[in-house]
Amino acid sequence: MPGTIKVHDKEFVPYISQEEITYKVKELAAQLNADYAGKRPLFISVLNGSFMFSADLFKYLTIDAEICFIKLASYKGTKSTGHVITAIGLDTDITGRDIIILEDIIDTGKTINQFLPQVRNQQPSSLKVAVLLHKPEATVFPIDIDYVCFTIPNKFVLGYGLDYDGLGRNLGQLYQLKLD
Repeated sequence: MPGTIKVHDKEFVPYISQEEITYKVKELAAQLNADYAGKRPLFISVLNGSFMFSADLFKYLTIDAEICFIKLASYKGTKSTGHVITAIGLDTDITGRDIIILEDIIDTGKTINQFLPQVRNQQPSSLKVAVLLHKPEATVFPIDIDYVCFTIPNKFVLGYGLDYDGLGRNLGQLYQLKLD
């Protein structure tokens, strides 16, 4: 893995390699292929952060599946703003569908906590949450997470779709904020 990188005014150190991420995403796909065999789930990918996770996961799915995208935001810089903004909403009928929400990271849980009731109100036949990263130490709004690739400490990370003020999403691996 490459060494320390600088994004804006902060330094980040390598954290989870691209190979480790690929291994976990393939593992998750295998589990979803087994759990949804004979079904046609609809994946709801939460933009912007989950775009790489969702794209890579879809490469390894062998089941019939559909995907749509929504945009929810609650971060500014390295901190949660405490406010969730819906920039692009759900425009697909999900009544009676098996739904799997794809999130890049769940830390406080506020973003997904505010979105789940909107999904439940549309009466899907099932609703599951799959996440690349979960920070249990930071969780304020408890969420039932059905599939977790990595459980991580409460430290700021970027790369593989996650950003710091717009930059770093294109990195193939994950980096952690370097503490002084």
